[in-house]
Amino acid sequence: MKFIDMENWKRRNHYNHFIKFDYPHFNVCGNLDITKFYKYIKEKEQPFFISVLYSATKAANSIKEFRYRIRENRVVEHESLTPSFTVMGEDEVFSFCAVKFIDEFDKFRASASKAIERVKRNISLEDELGRDDYLYITSVPWVSFTSVAHPIHMNPVDSIPRIAWGKYFEEKGRIKLSISVQAHHALVDGLHVGQYFNRVQEILDNPEKYLE
Repeated sequence: MKFIDMENWKRRNHYNHFIKFDYPHFNVCGNLDITKFYKYIKEKEQPFFISVLYSATKAANSIKEFRYRIRENRVVEHESLTPSFTVMGEDEVFSFCAVKFIDEFDKFRASASKAIERVKRNISLEDELGRDDYLYITSVPWVSFTSVAHPIHMNPVDSIPRIAWGKYFEEKGRIKLSISVQAHHALVDGLHVGQYFNRVQEILDNPEKYLE
């Protein structure tokens, strides 16, 4: 983790502009093509949720703007993000679950699988206090949504991006997945969200390269 030199930061004017907004977050939703990805994980018997979770987190870690966080009146850049995601428990109430991101898919899958089984039996809505290296992630597998809005804290400022995906669906012979990205505009622009969508699509188009 390092602090950004605010005086010489190219985003200084944009930061100063958007940090004054009452609601500075923006959200972009779109559909990704998971045709090849879906076929691959079915053949390899890989878990759908964890495979998408890995892809979503790996893509976010590759874009520095997604690793920026606001701390009081300063900005920090994390080296790596930890996905904190929702898990449905046995009583149909969800729990938060955080797992350290590991770039090797097999190791990440094993770690995430153990963590998911653990929180299913011990429901918790607490993240580690003082940490802002999280990437908040959720899935809504019952709906192929076209828009999403997430609850956020306004005071103190909440600058952690939110990623969500919905129910996959078929369109013109292709399998699509709706995905949403919500971010703080003082740190992230539409350009960076567009880069994020492209990075995720790259992983989804080449599962044999990234999920081996």
